[in-house]
Parts: sequence; C-alpha cells; structure tokens
Amino acid sequence: MLFGLDGVEIGLLIVLLCLFGGILSGFPVAFAIGGAGIISFGIIAALDSAGLLIHQAIDTSSQAYNDILATGVHRDAVSVFRYPELPRVAEPLFPGGWEMAMNRNLSFIINRMNERVFAGQSIETLLAVLMFVMMGIVLERSKIAEDLLTTMARVFGPLPGGLAVSVVVVGAFLAASTGIVGATVVTMGLLSLPTMLRNGYSPELSTGVIAASGTLGQIIPPSIVIVLLGTLAGDLYSTAQEARAQAAGCTDALTFLGRPAVVSVGTLFQSAMLPGIMLAALYAGYAFLYALFNPSRAPAVEIEAANGEIITRGESMTWFVLVPVAIIAGVIALGQVNVVGSQTAHLETTGGAERVDMLRTNVNEQCQAAMIELHGQERWDESVRLQAEVAAAVAAGEAAGEDATPETHMVEAAPVGGGVAALLVIFALVLAVARGIMPSASPLPLMVGAVGLVLMALVDWLFIAPTTSSLVTVLILAIPLAIVLWSSREAAARLASNDLIRVVFPPLVLIVAVLGSILGGITNPTPAAALGAAGAIMLAAYRKLRDEGGSGKIIIWSTFAVIIMILAGVNFDLRINQQEVPFETWIAFIVAFAAYLFAFFGLLYACWVLYRTAVLTPVVRETAKVTSMVFTILIGSQLLNLVVISFGGEHYIQQFLQSFDSEFKVFLIVMLVLFVLGFVLDFLEIIYIVIPIVGPVIYGGTFDPKWVTIMIAVNLQTSFLTPPFGFALFYLRGVAPASVTTGHIYRGIIPFVLIQVVGLALLWFFPSIVTIIPDLIPN
Repeated sequence: MLFGLDGVEIGLLIVLLCLFGGILSGFPVAFAIGGAGIISFGIIAALDSAGLLIHQAIDTSSQAYNDILATGVHRDAVSVFRYPELPRVAEPLFPGGWEMAMNRNLSFIINRMNERVFAGQSIETLLAVLMFVMMGIVLERSKIAEDLLTTMARVFGPLPGGLAVSVVVVGAFLAASTGIVGATVVTMGLLSLPTMLRNGYSPELSTGVIAASGTLGQIIPPSIVIVLLGTLAGDLYSTAQEARAQAAGCTDALTFLGRPAVVSVGTLFQSAMLPGIMLAALYAGYAFLYALFNPSRAPAVEIEAANGEIITRGESMTWFVLVPVAIIAGVIALGQVNVVGSQTAHLETTGGAERVDMLRTNVNEQCQAAMIELHGQERWDESVRLQAEVAAAVAAGEAAGEDATPETHMVEAAPVGGGVAALLVIFALVLAVARGIMPSASPLPLMVGAVGLVLMALVDWLFIAPTTSSLVTVLILAIPLAIVLWSSREAAARLASNDLIRVVFPPLVLIVAVLGSILGGITNPTPAAALGAAGAIMLAAYRKLRDEGGSGKIIIWSTFAVIIMILAGVNFDLRINQQEVPFETWIAFIVAFAAYLFAFFGLLYACWVLYRTAVLTPVVRETAKVTSMVFTILIGSQLLNLVVISFGGEHYIQQFLQSFDSEFKVFLIVMLVLFVLGFVLDFLEIIYIVIPIVGPVIYGGTFDPKWVTIMIAVNLQTSFLTPPFGFALFYLRGVAPASVTTGHIYRGIIPFVLIQVVGLALLWFFPSIVTIIPDLIPN
C-alpha cells in the first residue's frame, strides 16, 4: 500500500489529478476528458502490474462474513466502511490483469456508445439539445435581447435598482427562450453593462447581476442542463428502484412503490418552473434591497418611452388586471360546474379496481413487510380491503353469468367545449389589453369583437351537440369567428403600437408554444424543440425583413398555416389509410396538408432571408460547434467512467455513501461535493462523470426523483458562478470594459452565490416548491 491508502483510493486520486491536469492544460475540454481517461488507465495499470496498488477487500470466505449474511443482511450492504472489523484479503486492482480490464472496457465502450449516443432510447431526447441550442442562438443573433433590455429598462428604470431588476427580468426571459448561458451573459454584458455603469451603478452590482441572471438558463425550461440530466436521471432512477425492490424481496419496482419508477424530461421541466422563478425573484429582490440601502450606487433612471399614449392608473388596473383576471376566473368557475368542458358524454369509472393508489397485495411475506414499512399499515389495509371487494364483485358476476365491471356513472356533455372556451379566453384577453393600450381610441371595433365572442359561446351552446361532426362545427362557428378575427386585426394594430407588447409578445408566444406543449403533456421535448427552432428562424427572418423595410406577410401567413395545421390535427381524424374515409376527413386532410406545405415554404423562405443577411451561416456553425462539444464530452466522459469502473472505484464510492444510515446525510454530502467540484469543473463534466457514480445511491432511496434532479440542477448552476473557473465570469470578463476589473466581477458575484445557497436551502426545507406543478398537471 502506498502512503497507507487503499489501491482503489490511489486509483481515484490518479483519475482526479489526470482530469484536472487535462482541463487546466489548455486542451479543449471535450478531448481532455477522454485523454485523462486513457492516461489515468495507463498509470494505474503500470502501478498495478508493479504490485504497488493493493486493494484490501473483505474476505468473503471467512466465518465472520458468513455470520453477518446469516442475520439477513444483503451481501451488497456489506462493505469495509460499515463493517471495518471483518477480515481482509489483499487483491490487485485488476484481478485478471490490466489486459483483461482493457478488453472489457473496449466492449463496454461500444455498448455504452450504442446505448447512450447512437441508437439508445435517450437519443431522441438528446436530439432536443441540438434544436434548443439552435433556437437560442437564432434568437440571440436576431437582436431580440437588445429590444427586451431597452424596453424593460423603460418599465423598471424609475424604481430603485431598476436597471438591475430589468436585467434579471430579461435574463429570465432569455433563459426561457434560449437556455444558453454564454449567449445570454455576453449579450447582456455588451448591452446593459455600459448603460448601468454610465448611470452610476457600481461595477460589483452590475457584473454580479448580469452573470447571475445569465445562468438562469440552466434551470428555467427549456434548459439544456435538465434535458441532459433528465435523460441520465431517468435511467438511474428506474435501475436503482428495481434494485431496491429486489433487495426488499419484491418482483419489481411497480409492485414495491405502487407507481411506475419513471421520471421524464417533460416532468422535470414542470418541476423546474417554480425554482427558476424563485431564483429570479431572489436576484431581483437583492438588487432592489441593495438600491434601497445604497441609492447612490444603484440609482433610479428615467428612460423616455416611445409611446405617447397617456394611460391612467385606473385604466391600467381595469384593462390589464381586473378584466383579464375576471375572464380567466370566470372560465375556470364555469368549468367546475360543467358549463365548460368536454362536449362528449362519457363514462367515468369509480370502482376500486381502477384506484391508482391501490397497492398490489399478492406478494411474499418479505415484500409485504417492506411495503408496509414504506407505505404504512393503513394504506396496506385499505389496498387489501379494495382487492377483496374487487374479488367479491368478480365472483358474484361470474356466478350470475355477467361481466364484472367497475361501477361507472355518466358524465353529461358540457354546453360549451373546452377548445372553444380556450379560443374565447385568448381573444378576450387580446381585446381587453388592446383597449387598455389605447384608451383614447374608439372602442367600437373592439366591442364588435366582444359581441362576436358572445355569439361564439351562444352558437356553441345552442347548436353544437355531442353528435355534431367536426366539419359542421367549423361551419357553425365560422361567422362569429370571422367577426372576432376582424376585430382582432384592429386589436393587433393597437398592440403593435406599444413598445412592450411589440417586443415581448412574439418571443412570448414562441415560449408558450414550446413550453406549453411540453408542460401540458401534449408532446415530448424533441418535437417541441423542433417547433421552437423553426419558430425562432421565422421570428428572426421577420425581424430582418422589417429592419430592411420589407414585408413579412409570408412569415405571418406561415404562422397562421401552422396554427391551422395544429387545429385540424386536434379536431379531425386525419388518417386516410383506413378502409372507409369520411368526406369531412378528406377535406380536413387536404386543408392540413396545404397548410403544411405553405408552412414548410415559409420556413424555407425564412432560412433564405437569414442566409441572405449573413445570419444563418454563423448560426449553423455555432450550433454545430456547441452540439459537437456536448456529444464529444458525453463520449469522453463515458470512457473516463469506464476506467473508474474497471478498478472498482465506482463501487467503492457507492459503498462509502451507503455506509451512512441517513439518506439526508448522504444527499447532503453529494451536494457539497458537487458544489465544490463546481469551482473547477463545468456542468457537463459533473453530469456525465460524477452523477453516474453517485446516482445509484441518491436515486435508490425514498426521495422524490424530481426533487433530487432539480436540487442537482440548481447546484450545478453555481458552477457557472463560482470563482476561479466560473464560465459566466469568463464570458463577462471577455466583454467588460477595461474599467471593470476581475476583482469587481469576483466581488460582485459572491452575494449571488450566497443567494444560490439560500435557494438550495429553500428547496431543501420546502420540497413542494419542486413537486407542486407536476402534481397539479396530469402527466
């Protein structure tokens, strides 16, 4: 033994030193990781062949070891950390020699690459990374961030610390539309840092708030970190829970847990919403309090607005707050009394056999004891009672010669359909906000639209029944919808006259379309990312055309074509490969296909506009660069992980963590290690190198996997902020003026690192911040 350390411990130190040396050498990180794996394996193999690395393993043939197993302790729970008094036996790190370990690693590499990079189940989700990256780069190159900063500065500038608050708001907005830290920090550093310094803001607050706000893209969906972490967490959680169930004597995790052991990226997006908003609010609150106590270092700034319309406080409160709240609350209330909802009468099951909280009770005694310990005696007894009721109902039905079906009751069709109600809410909000934007203009066109909305609701109530076909429904709603659209055209013109609406609305619609489709469970992240990338290209092209004084009608009509295509797919059965295809299906298919062709033409036209204006080429080049870096790091980290596995390092670390009796203590240790590693490692290295090692332990307990993953994501966010290797600090240093020193940046970021710690503490003590949205939204 060298230096009194176990051979596995020395091997881990060698891997760690090679990794840090490779990263600090100046080579690209993506290649340094793979190189560190090869070099460390060579060093460990040479020392092991020389007999210098000895592993003190437990002697599994000893009587003491067999006595412990006889008490019922699982063999995986026996380790040198939990039972240090057990007899040991000296073993080389590679029992079969380093040649066998290398051969095994090569085969593992091929399998791992096939599973996680080239053809595995996670590859579809990983494709979302490419399209989210493109979406963010396109929006950043289209100068939307510049317009947002200018507009938000007008809104928040008069407040104490208003410019800093506007930077936080824009950072959160860009996080939801780009998710790329480098692009956000550089853009805001170039645009807002000179303005803040020129208006008397301290360099520390200015640089700190820019760097911290830029990292919100790591947690606010659609976050690349959550996509990458989610694909890994899903595999780790399902595998760890299956192992936990089998260790408890159960056949599978579904039986043991009473629910599927799965966690999806879409669910993690739902979980990350509130934590992201909370962190943004903490950043803004700190900037506001800093300005209150140091008014000379964060003064209020008056920035003249471009819109000369005078709006009283009463008008703002009425049209921007009271009326929208009344519209939304009214529709929700009508939904509760079944006035708004599904227009199809349907059966609702109430029988016990369909109870999702009922546990499987046909298990062995060992599994039963473990399930009672996990779920409690009361829930187990309730499940046994329900199972007995179901069995009795089945027996009675068989004796009577009838089918035993769960109890059901008829749910009547709602008078107003949910889809129509959604359109009513959207158009009503547009009309209300348009009225508030220009209160001095004639209200007549907007009143005509309001009448059209009332007609839509009445026509739906009186003339549309559950048996009405989709085509007839469209024809019935056509006239009132045309009235609403005519009025909405005037409303859109009024909205476009307001700087805030004109700047915020287009990217906001794109964000709602992408996140809404994921959070609402309509689709998974990959198609949503494709929609976001295409929408960002069309949005950027429209912006370029308007800057040139050209017409953006093709882009606008292409957007409407996408909407028509989606509505046709939702309301009609577009399958034309059936034996009998109704006439209305052919009509809907032709309309949807025509809309698809026009939307595709609009996308090609948008690409041509961006190519002609020298935007598309650097976007594609930058997207390829970032995406290739991510996947190269993935491949290199797999190689490094296999080196650690080959000499038992992964198993050694897991045994150390499992030696603690408290799950909270284990998770706290992991979080502290991740926080420290964030000082020197990027989030990608931590995700792909550290998480696979500690994941089987932290995902194999009783903690909610959504909470564990979001806690890790927020912790990883600090890796961009913590000196000396915080990437956000380097990005900002590269664009900061000479008057701003590195010391200013480091001092400015310290309060925000502490805010990150406070945010982690809040999530630790109040896990419902993470779980409340997934619990409310059906998945």
